[in-house]
Amino acid sequence: MRSAEELEEIARQVRALTLLELHEAQSGHPGSSLSSLDLMVATYFGGAFRHDPQNPNWQGRDYFLLSVGHAVPGLYACLARAGYGPIDELVGLRKLGTRLAGHAHRNTYPGVESSAGSLGQGLAVGIGLCTGLRLNGRNNRVVVLMSDGEHQEGSTWESIMFAGSHQPSGLVAIVDQNHNQINGPTHSIMQIMDKLPIKYEAFGWEVLSIDGNVMSEVEPALSHALDADHPVVIIAKTTTGKGISYMEGDYHWHHGVITDELLLMGMSDLGVELSPTKDKTWTFENVLAQA
Repeated sequence: MRSAEELEEIARQVRALTLLELHEAQSGHPGSSLSSLDLMVATYFGGAFRHDPQNPNWQGRDYFLLSVGHAVPGLYACLARAGYGPIDELVGLRKLGTRLAGHAHRNTYPGVESSAGSLGQGLAVGIGLCTGLRLNGRNNRVVVLMSDGEHQEGSTWESIMFAGSHQPSGLVAIVDQNHNQINGPTHSIMQIMDKLPIKYEAFGWEVLSIDGNVMSEVEPALSHALDADHPVVIIAKTTTGKGISYMEGDYHWHHGVITDELLLMGMSDLGVELSPTKDKTWTFENVLAQA
């Protein structure tokens, strides 16, 4: 098991890789990719989640489903850092002919278990997967990473109600509650979003409320949830664009273009030095080595 400090260092590295990815693509979704990144790093590097980068389809693995599919740049960077693919392949984000689609797409990049695009589908897929595994006598756990905004979809609440009624073991939902969505703060668009814990409790889930950008809270919550014999939801309060000063808390960074100047500013926030103009220091290998 890695310490919280070790996980924080890995998260800093993955943030730098994610930022460079998005700069290379000149498009994408920085806000959620960065807010949810600590949750993904704790999953893949914390030690409680069972997986094998050298054998992504290992039958004994736990499953991680990215319901908030536009946060996939962070997932690609996390998986690459874990050894699922070459670091330099991250240059292909959102480009034709590569394995790195702009939203999570199953059977493309190793470790991407489910496709996502329209929000509100992931929890239903996770419940179906978990139920099927139990019917086949398997004890694999299923983790579904969701956004707070997708709780405005009816399909999400149908899934929450089903799991609360049938109580499948090994089902973990993580809510990246960064309080923002594409067109503004969630509380100004749908105020009930601030009351997710009591709503999940009413539907029969165990609820853990944490700071989703603090590893000393994230890893123990995830370990507890993975060991539970009933559905557990981790409500993780996070910050949009976490780690990049000009993005933090700003819903306008739900998506956006990272210019050369903004890349340099963001890398400085992360303690990574690049040359003022693009050269060999602006590579994924160099950024990882520095970070």
